[in-house]
Amino acid sequence: MSSKMRIPEARAPVVYGSRMPALVILVSTVATLIVFGFVSPTVIFNPSTNAHKIPPHAQAVLSRCMSLKLQAGPTANFLARKSSDRYEPGTNATWIRNGMLFTGEKNGTVTMRGDLLLDKGIIKSIGIIPNFLLDNTPNLTTIDAKGAWITPGLVDLHSHLGLLSAPLTSGAFDVNSKNGPILPWLRSIDALNTHDEAYALAIAGGVTSVQVLPGSGNAIGGQAFMIKLRQTSERSPSSMIIEPPYSLNTSATGDFLPPRWRHMKQACGENLRKYGNRMDSMWSLRSAYNQARKAMKAQDEYCAKAEAGLWEALDGDFPENLQWEMLIDVLRGRVKVSSRSLWLNSLHDIYRYQTILSNEFKFPIASFHHASEAWLIPEVLKRTYEGTPTIAIFATNHRYKRESFRGSEYAARVLSDADIPVVMKSDHPVINSRYLIHEAQQAHHFSLPRHLALASVTSVPAAAAGLAHRIGRLVEGADADVVLWDSHPLQLGATPVHVWIDGIMQIPVPLTEKDGKVIVGKGKEGDEWKRAPTVPNWDRERADAIKWQGLPPLQGRQASGRVVFRNVRDVWTRRPGGIIEQVFSASSAKGKGDGFTTVIVQNGGIVCMGEAPCNMNNVEIFDTVDLHGGSLSPGLMSYGSRLGTEEIAGEPSTGDGKLLDAFTTSVPRILGDVGGIVRAMDALMFGTRNALTAYRSGVTLATASLASKSFSLGDSGPPIIGGLSTGIPHRPLGGAGVSVSTQLSGLRRLLYGWESTDQETGEWFKNAAEVTVESSPLVIEVHSADIMASLLILKAEVQDKIGSTMRMVFSGAMEAHLIAEDIGRADVGVILNPARPYPSTWEERRILPGPPLTNDTALVKLLQHGVTVGLGVTDAWQARNTRFDLQWVSLYLCACTRLQADQSLGCLGIQWTDDQNQAYALASTNLEKLLGIREIDDDMSDLVAYEGGGCI
Repeated sequence: MSSKMRIPEARAPVVYGSRMPALVILVSTVATLIVFGFVSPTVIFNPSTNAHKIPPHAQAVLSRCMSLKLQAGPTANFLARKSSDRYEPGTNATWIRNGMLFTGEKNGTVTMRGDLLLDKGIIKSIGIIPNFLLDNTPNLTTIDAKGAWITPGLVDLHSHLGLLSAPLTSGAFDVNSKNGPILPWLRSIDALNTHDEAYALAIAGGVTSVQVLPGSGNAIGGQAFMIKLRQTSERSPSSMIIEPPYSLNTSATGDFLPPRWRHMKQACGENLRKYGNRMDSMWSLRSAYNQARKAMKAQDEYCAKAEAGLWEALDGDFPENLQWEMLIDVLRGRVKVSSRSLWLNSLHDIYRYQTILSNEFKFPIASFHHASEAWLIPEVLKRTYEGTPTIAIFATNHRYKRESFRGSEYAARVLSDADIPVVMKSDHPVINSRYLIHEAQQAHHFSLPRHLALASVTSVPAAAAGLAHRIGRLVEGADADVVLWDSHPLQLGATPVHVWIDGIMQIPVPLTEKDGKVIVGKGKEGDEWKRAPTVPNWDRERADAIKWQGLPPLQGRQASGRVVFRNVRDVWTRRPGGIIEQVFSASSAKGKGDGFTTVIVQNGGIVCMGEAPCNMNNVEIFDTVDLHGGSLSPGLMSYGSRLGTEEIAGEPSTGDGKLLDAFTTSVPRILGDVGGIVRAMDALMFGTRNALTAYRSGVTLATASLASKSFSLGDSGPPIIGGLSTGIPHRPLGGAGVSVSTQLSGLRRLLYGWESTDQETGEWFKNAAEVTVESSPLVIEVHSADIMASLLILKAEVQDKIGSTMRMVFSGAMEAHLIAEDIGRADVGVILNPARPYPSTWEERRILPGPPLTNDTALVKLLQHGVTVGLGVTDAWQARNTRFDLQWVSLYLCACTRLQADQSLGCLGIQWTDDQNQAYALASTNLEKLLGIREIDDDMSDLVAYEGGGCI
């Protein structure tokens, strides 16, 4: 065949748009010849033109142009693969028998009883496993699930794992860049820390995949990556990426394979203030996308000429643009864009901006994140270019910024009712990724259907990331990312017994002989734990939230007469001295029926209990409430946050303002006090939404802090004094203690009495050092075991010097378990804050995480050594979840009791009353004792009625 040929007139050039069909049709004989290997330089003759010379790089050019037309996604036969590209040679196959499988299929509605076969990094078979497969699978490990729930590995769509690494140090803070609002060329993978201690914690919570997003401090923060959390044999960040883009470290196009999905973070709102206001943010986005559109147009025009055979009309090489190539891919529809947007602002809302942006430049937005007010505008969301985005939200973490003020616990249900996909996410480390499943549990509690709650952390985020062919589902050919749970995953406290990533077991972790075996699920053997929990009916509250656009009235009804509670299962009251005890339980009551009783309450106190004693015919009734097997119990207490001293955490104008710090700032002379001590009770704000929400959730008493965050000893936080009762206006309680964050030398000087008692500082520290009936405890925010040890020595020095026994309390205390015996011997109390540990800082790094990583927890260790322990919260929005924290620790206490006694009793029934007593005390009487709050007995306490269940 001659190397020179006559070809017909070139046809009209192909139009390159933002989205092109997957089927590529070559548009000229020249292109066809080159693809088949006729690549020698040649001269082309055309009847109407002069000769054209085909350049040596013609094939590369045409290949590059062809690749622009391919849509992102998996190959058509992806699930037919025989092994995973992530398979680690030497990994045993695993046969998981007799499980209850949540597959994630059909929006989470498909469950089945059956088996799973994991081999070569993929799910080889599901349901009934053929014998020939088992017979021909060498090195097979068999695990009997015994009817336990099995789910896909959890997928966290919004995380900063590896960018805000635990423990956080200045050298491991890589979440935001200060180099401008538009940074699509930055890549989170380039900053990923493979030694983040939070990976292991997340896996312990069943999380196997996360999207590592840049922060929200830039309008476009950069490229995100979906990663697996297990450490690979290569140990590199790039080897953790689930599907590395072919262009990650090269310009290769993948040999005409469909390109893999890429991921990018963009943001709007308050976090961009350093670069201007919202108008500036929107202009920066529009300007950037306009630049990308110009660059894309240059590429398309170049390719049109090449495919038309107009080689001499080309000006240089293919117009690559490293700066804008990510946004060009966005415009070509090859990027899953995650957009952080929270606020509905009249008619000109952020969601509308993002919708306009996506329609103006013709690209889809895969997911809106945080999206606190998205639930108020479902129809606007549906107008996003090419369809409705997924909404990734918190369950109850709201009101932390002005733009999240109208967030609602009912948002997930409202969005799902509007057929909008919902994802629950962690924003790790805002919420420890280990507790991603707890976000789904809370969403379910507030009425998101159970199948959608589980899908919100499995199949829905996987689909939003374009990876549903690999993760988030239990289907043949998908990645072998699997979690076997000790109870139904929506049961509070559900814990993984086994976790596999790519078929490699991650949980349980290998332990030394000294460590022994971690016991998971002790006390959860009953069938009740294998069922999803029943939840309250929130229809009325949800309707009110919609009616009031996220700000429904939170004040309850006032009853001046007697209220009758019927069908009461349990009754708890306070004895004289404040001890909480159970005075009635239906399970121990004798008689007919279900054993439920009737209780009459007047002015917040129980006046009679039982049908006969109450003589219902002679009682003037104000109202009657059917608790449907619920309970009555004293209100709970919260400690450690700014509850009642602020409305919006991120808006100083809604709180007390900036505090003075006597260690870093000169105290104004007008105060006449060297320490500049202030009283939180002077800054109380009654009726804040966080306080009222906590009150509606059973928290009726709280201490208030003026500190904007928790300070560690060494951070020089200001000492704060104050107390607050949440629910009853204008009832502040004094004497709640002194919260101190100082240097040891400053403490020593103050406790030795070297400041005049004419000043607040001298008076309070003299009072703390000398034990009297009116003495206040010295509450010190400290996490490090080393610093706690020094404080114990200081306590002994002060006591020897002044001849007293001072009352000291450690707050925070993540490392208190390391010196639990010494703390108990010194009679020092501990307030664990947060209740569930996380190694946020270097001083908190030595935590006891509990099952499935350790048998012990800090709480158990401290209680074993006779330490009085309370629980705290760090942020005001968390106070409402105090009862969830109590149930969580109750399960640990219950499991510990069962392990010690070697019994097999269940944890749901009355048989573990002692553990319930201890749990109640952690957020009530123990806190009162530790903080010096007196005279709270049955006459002074509040009573809370729970419908359909109890506080715990």
